[in-house]
Amino acid sequence: MYSPTAGPPGRRGAHARVPWRRALLRARFAKRARRRLDRPPERKARATRVASMRTQVAIIGAGPAGLTLSHLLHRAGIESVVLEARSRDHVERRLRAGVLEHHTAALLRDTGVGDRMDREGMVHRGVNLRFEGRTHRIDLEGLSGGAAITVYGQQEVVKDLIAARLDAGGTVLFDVDDVSVHGVDTDAPRVRFTHEGVKNELACDVVAGCDGYHGVCRPAVPDGVLRSFERVYPFAWLGILAQAPPSSEELIYANHERGFALHSMRSPSITRMYLQVEPDEELDRWPDERIWSELQTRLATHPGEEWTLAEGPILERSITPMRGEVIEPMQYGRLYLAGDAAHIVPATGAKGLNLAVADVRVLAAGLQRFFADGDTRLLADYSRICLQRVWRVQHFSWWMTTMMHRFAGDDAYSHRLQLSQLDYVTRSTAAATTLAENYVGMPLTL
Repeated sequence: MYSPTAGPPGRRGAHARVPWRRALLRARFAKRARRRLDRPPERKARATRVASMRTQVAIIGAGPAGLTLSHLLHRAGIESVVLEARSRDHVERRLRAGVLEHHTAALLRDTGVGDRMDREGMVHRGVNLRFEGRTHRIDLEGLSGGAAITVYGQQEVVKDLIAARLDAGGTVLFDVDDVSVHGVDTDAPRVRFTHEGVKNELACDVVAGCDGYHGVCRPAVPDGVLRSFERVYPFAWLGILAQAPPSSEELIYANHERGFALHSMRSPSITRMYLQVEPDEELDRWPDERIWSELQTRLATHPGEEWTLAEGPILERSITPMRGEVIEPMQYGRLYLAGDAAHIVPATGAKGLNLAVADVRVLAAGLQRFFADGDTRLLADYSRICLQRVWRVQHFSWWMTTMMHRFAGDDAYSHRLQLSQLDYVTRSTAAATTLAENYVGMPLTL
């Protein structure tokens, strides 16, 4: 037997009739009440306001992958909610790729979000390789069976997709905090997040991780499931955006003894250019005068070829490391990774945005079959289908990178090998065709 005054018992007797028990409960309630009173106002709101939401597909990330997926799902009658950690202004302004493959541009056009692209984008039917001061044009359209590329900034694609989703009544939440993914190894995943001071739990059937390399989705996969393949290149790109008309109607890739240079554009009045620099280069070591001098040197042509580089005020500048990475598999349970959350490609091949769009085309098709009649076969094959294209793009980007850049430790022999490869690509129809069909984008077959 136990005594009511002997202290806490086990789980025996009628607790409510024991004096020490009532006193203990009163003390606990008083302590909790004091904690609630001591919370700052914003903590009280977060602690007391919890909202439950439900959708079919939770999409983490409002970049090209996430927004394109939401757009495609909407057209198939499938509900989605897009969560983005940054503000709308930020995602619509951040500068990224500007080259759309033939099939990417066609997808945007065919799904109703290509009108502004067709008005403002610049169609390029060729690309130029410049080495030893001479320019060699690769006929993309002629060698690829009629395909071309469109120069149209990634931020413009994002603007068009956001506008389309909001006009259609879609849910795209910006400035979202504390995002975490749960239960992806079950048939009832959940995403928890905070938005405008309110804690939310989003129940869904599928989670699409489109939140980039530093996002929360990839770390949500248990250790030992994913395998990473990585290549870090021993240089970076210094990129500028200049208020200057393009000096060429088409892109110029230049191989020079001082390093790689690229002449591109964003509009008839804005030029985008890049210089190969050291991987640990500091931006403040590159004033305007040094940037333009180096561009003039690396893009210079042979005396017999007239060409002038137009200069102007530099609007933006940044340094980007060069690396490639692939994550395998691209799925775990009900979580599917797409875009930079699953792979990074060096910018030389202009493939990042295009690869992200290709991923979600496969995912959208698989989800459409899944929600229509429960068919999971395409979803089960998602990684295999996507990775086949991912590795083709990785190889093409590696090939272009190694052919155009100077590597630490390269000697005259190595440079001669590069020149031989470039000469072969520009003289051989077969080699030029390989470059052309990869540059405009390989067709996607499901």
